[in-house]
Amino acid sequence: MGVTVRKRWPILLLAFIGTILSACGGTGSPAPSGSGKELTVFAAVSLTDSFNEIAAGFSARSGGARVTYNFGGSNTLRAQIEQGARADAFASANETEMDKLVKGGLVTATPAVFARNRLVVIIPRSNPGRIERLQDLAGEKLKIVAAGPNVPVGGYTLQMLDRMSADPAYGAGFKDQVLKNVISQESDARQVVAKVQLGEGDAGVVYSTDVTPKVSPEVQVLEVPNAFNVVARYPIAPVTDARERVLAQAFVDYVLSAEGPAVLKKYGFTPAE
Repeated sequence: MGVTVRKRWPILLLAFIGTILSACGGTGSPAPSGSGKELTVFAAVSLTDSFNEIAAGFSARSGGARVTYNFGGSNTLRAQIEQGARADAFASANETEMDKLVKGGLVTATPAVFARNRLVVIIPRSNPGRIERLQDLAGEKLKIVAAGPNVPVGGYTLQMLDRMSADPAYGAGFKDQVLKNVISQESDARQVVAKVQLGEGDAGVVYSTDVTPKVSPEVQVLEVPNAFNVVARYPIAPVTDARERVLAQAFVDYVLSAEGPAVLKKYGFTPAE
């Protein structure tokens, strides 16, 4: 009996060690760092389509982390973070809103610009206002839909009109006349798109990326020349009080990596400088 036990002892010892290593994960892949975790990202509504695709790639890269988005106007999202809303990372459509969070200590890492966008004017496919060129936006009895001045795209629109008014081809009163034609101020660019699609406005100013494949059959696009256009710069950073700090930084890194820009380019964004 003693001989049998001695012969089986090495086998039993190896089996025991294997069991311990298996329980500790030593014989297989380590448990995914993102498995079962949820990341909350506040992002500009113009990022909706691209960021939804980025979420899928990030989930696979992080080992199953779930990304939950809160899309909206960047000014609204910034205010929500200031009021204590839970967010792990913030991606803004302008640097103004991000800078306010940095100054308030709500974002401690240095924000990184990850994409750029530009403005276009959209009109319904039927063109009830008979708008053929940008100068026509100052015509009488037009209905123009714009984003509010505190919304990034709304602020960019005002800058665009300032530049046009400084050009003799448009005239000093161009901005004022266009603003007289504004019938509503929306909370974000997607709301502008929706109203123009529905025929509630003769024209609207949005980002070029808002003219998605679903939208393009229903609108016409007037390009804004570079001399008058305003380039939107999109910064991203983890939030100071992020519950998932490591995962938030990993998400930011993913957006800035080769995978992020590749997805953003598909949706019409241009690379950060």
